[in-house]
Amino acid sequence: MEDSSMSPGSVRSLPLLAFTISLLSLHVHRLDSVSFKVIGPGSPIRALVGEDALLPCHLSPSMSAESMEVRWFRSMFSAVVHLYRDGRDQDGQQIAPYRSRTNLLKDGIANGNISLRIHNITHSDEGTYGCHFQSPTFYEEAALELEVAGLGSTPHLSVDGYRDGGILVVCESAGWYPEPQVLWRDLSGQRLAPVMEKISQQADGLFDAHIAAVIRDASNQNLSCSVLNPRLGQERTATMHIADVFLPRTSPCKVALSVTLAGVLFLSLLASYCIWKQHRAKDAQQAELKKQIQNLQSELEKEREILRAELENERGKSLAELGWSKVSKNAVNVILDPDTAHPSLVVSENRRSAKWRGLQQDIPDNPERFDSETCVLGLEGFTSGRHYWEVEVGGGRTWAVGVAGDSVRRKGWISFSPEERIWAVDQCGSHYRARTSPETLLPLTGSPGKIGVYLDYEQGLVSFYHPGIEAPIYTFTSCFTWQLHPFFWVYSPITLFP
Repeated sequence: MEDSSMSPGSVRSLPLLAFTISLLSLHVHRLDSVSFKVIGPGSPIRALVGEDALLPCHLSPSMSAESMEVRWFRSMFSAVVHLYRDGRDQDGQQIAPYRSRTNLLKDGIANGNISLRIHNITHSDEGTYGCHFQSPTFYEEAALELEVAGLGSTPHLSVDGYRDGGILVVCESAGWYPEPQVLWRDLSGQRLAPVMEKISQQADGLFDAHIAAVIRDASNQNLSCSVLNPRLGQERTATMHIADVFLPRTSPCKVALSVTLAGVLFLSLLASYCIWKQHRAKDAQQAELKKQIQNLQSELEKEREILRAELENERGKSLAELGWSKVSKNAVNVILDPDTAHPSLVVSENRRSAKWRGLQQDIPDNPERFDSETCVLGLEGFTSGRHYWEVEVGGGRTWAVGVAGDSVRRKGWISFSPEERIWAVDQCGSHYRARTSPETLLPLTGSPGKIGVYLDYEQGLVSFYHPGIEAPIYTFTSCFTWQLHPFFWVYSPITLFP
């Protein structure tokens, strides 16, 4: 029978077997514990508000991450943005702001490339993100920065009345991130100083800009408002042309006074020159010359007083004796003549209303059309009789209504005055005026809503009424020998009533 005990040779082979098993175990453990690096972008990722952001991340060296845990998180490890584990996405682990907003791109997972897409980016998504890979025996992570930027709306420019001797122009834009910079520039690109600037952050985290400038000088009629995103280096710009009619007009009274003063100054210089030339003449002659100058100055002053008295006398005339019933019974049906309308005016199909649209239409420049002032005439002209119509001006702040001669200038800038064959009242900001020379302020408080216009051709009367209280506002007197048309200057919308 064979002996089953180990031979000496077998005993000697035991240490060698144990060493081999130990070496294999160590090798298997090293294979399972292989190390890797997680690589993210070297610079911040930038995304626009409302769009998607793609956050890249991959393993180095390339290896499959299908059986690993991949975790995207914000700042803290527990703030899960997206979690992949056990071969599938773990949507229930996400923090609330990212639910239904993330998508893990697995096309390159076999090579260890897993990027995260975040949909509908908001300003609150900005910050630090962590990309974490973990195998059964090893883990590593990388950090990256997401920058958010919002390119807001194109600025909206509007005129908001008069202030400090000029017109107040307002620039508004919304939806910017981070806080934008706002600049006013004139046509040459020079910056204009704002009188008010307000940039505020809204509930959605985006910034709104509200900035205003006062335009006093005609050289700044063409201006632009630019809103710049400093992070993107991009801006949105809007431009506006300020018509001369918006700029404060020089009062005819001031012009007359300036001419008079210039005349007096000229005469004084002439007198000084004569005195200098005749410095050797007798004192009596010098005294006589001075007396003549003084008499001339006195005569000029008297002429001014007479002229002022005549103007005041004309303004003092009233149609109080014409009762409301007598005026309103002369109502006529007035419609607009589109062929006379300035290219930036839109006349309704029924020709009873007009509004200013800012941009000029591509329409023929016929001889009857106003090309500089935003005016339009009534279609029918009057050469006799009495006529009454009403114009709704609503809550507008810039308009004029009245009558104009058919020969009124249509091309170039015109003055709304009887000298130009225009008899009108207007509103400019908070002021109501009769367009006399010089202008006459009217005692109106608040918008009248409607203005009634009454024309008595034979009597040479153009009167304006407040239909709401059936009271006259102002009366022009003249002598008409030409055809008259209803006249309208439109920046605020107007509507005609019989």
